[in-house]
Formats: sequence, C-alpha cells, structure tokens
Amino acid sequence: MAKTMYNYWFVQFDFPNENGKPYKSSGGKMIWNEVLKRKIPESWENRKLIDVANITMGQSPNGESYNEVQDGMIFFQGSTDFGWRYPKTRMYTNAPTRYALEDDILLSVRAPIGTINIAMNNCCIGRGLSALNSRDHFQSFLIYQMNNFKKKFDYLNLVGTTFGSMTKDELQNLELAYPKKDLLQLFESKVSFIEKKIKSNTKQNQQLSALRDWLLPMLMNGQVKVE
Repeated sequence: MAKTMYNYWFVQFDFPNENGKPYKSSGGKMIWNEVLKRKIPESWENRKLIDVANITMGQSPNGESYNEVQDGMIFFQGSTDFGWRYPKTRMYTNAPTRYALEDDILLSVRAPIGTINIAMNNCCIGRGLSALNSRDHFQSFLIYQMNNFKKKFDYLNLVGTTFGSMTKDELQNLELAYPKKDLLQLFESKVSFIEKKIKSNTKQNQQLSALRDWLLPMLMNGQVKVE
C-alpha cells in the first residue's frame, strides 16, 4: 500500500492538488529540470541525496571482535543477513566502529549494490553497508525513494564485477526530485503507521519463532506434552 502511494504521488506525480485531485492528470504544471533530464512539478526542485539524508558509510571492526555469543553490539558486515524488511541478527562485535541507529535504512554498497533493509535496533555496520536517515524527519519518503533508485543500482550491478561497489561520493551525489514540505508531511502521516505496523508484526513473528524453537524439541522428546 505504501509503495503504491509513493509511486502514485512521487513517480507519476498524481499527488492530491489543492482541490484534492491528482496533480498531473488534472493538468498540473510540469517544468523541465535540466539536472534530472525530465519534467517535474513546478514547485519541486532537484536535490542531492546528501542534502536530504544523513549518510554513514560502514567501517569493519577488527575481525577478532566478531562473535555469535551476543558479546557487544549487533553487527552487519553486508547484506548477507538481510531479510524482506529487517535483517536477521547473527553476528556481534565487541569493538564497534560505525553505527546505524534504530529505524535507519541499511543500504548495501557492495555487490549486490542497492539491497535495502531497515535497522531493527542500534547496530554496528561494516564496509559493505551504509546507514541513512532523513534530515527533515521524512523517513518513510526516504525509504521509498531509496527503493526507487533501484534501477540505477541494478545498472551498477550489471556493469560492475562481482566485487563492484558504490563510493561515498557516488551515493551522496545521487539526484532526486524533492517535493514541497507540506506534501512530504502528508505522505509521512499516511505511511508512517504502516511502517510501524510492519515492525511490530516482525517483532511478534521473531518472538513466536523463538518460542517454537524452544518448545518443539521438548515436545518431541516428551519433556512436555499437550493435554
């Protein structure tokens, strides 16, 4: 639902105008933007990603600090442990270097470039990832904007090698069409609750999975039984 709304408003430019009608389909004025090489709504402007997002490039800790016994901070080297939306916690480090905050976007900057997850908790990120959050607190827009960059990322994967990567400058200088603040606020108000529900459901699923893994062996060996 959120992705469909993003595409309708910010890709097709049919966000609600002052009369509640689809902007572009209702004849809203579009102007050519030389930087983006396409037409965008009259009141919008082009911006670089660094202008709208705080970006942290990952740095790998000392390899001897890695462990799976929960010693230290959750650690993600790259997209290996990524899921549909949130990564699975497997590795920890007791010598963290670069950090991602809870709800930051985790972006793979090494092959495959452009894979995205959301940080469930504060964590340490290695050189295969970058962490992003919105400077203006429009995190939902930023999530779907990064997904919208997928065509560019897929191209980099296509022309690159197995060890292809995206540099800090390349990431920071990605250009996007940036809407007016009131439209971003409206989008955030409609979509942020969906993001919170996805996160809540994911946490519940993880708890249920842990409970299953604890109970199932005892059921199988007769330690407990269902009356």
